[in-house]
Amino acid sequence: MSVRPVEPIVLRARAEYLEMPGLCLTEAQARRLWHLDQVACRHVLATLVEGGFLRQTSRGEYIRAYVGLPATETRQAPGADGR
Repeated sequence: MSVRPVEPIVLRARAEYLEMPGLCLTEAQARRLWHLDQVACRHVLATLVEGGFLRQTSRGEYIRAYVGLPATETRQAPGADGR
């Protein structure tokens, strides 16, 4: 099995979200911020969503996974419930 290297733009996008924890971008805003065309931007966002780093809100915005989730939607670490 071969491991694909992470593309520099994906790393840059991830770094932006890490530096600004409340960052919330639409696809159009992400395209402007990272100077990408639609296809490339969708690829970057899809890669980060599929990797579990980002999630898309019901309004179509991309935010860090687990940031701003209602308590019922947050994941608990194994054993966090005392079991």
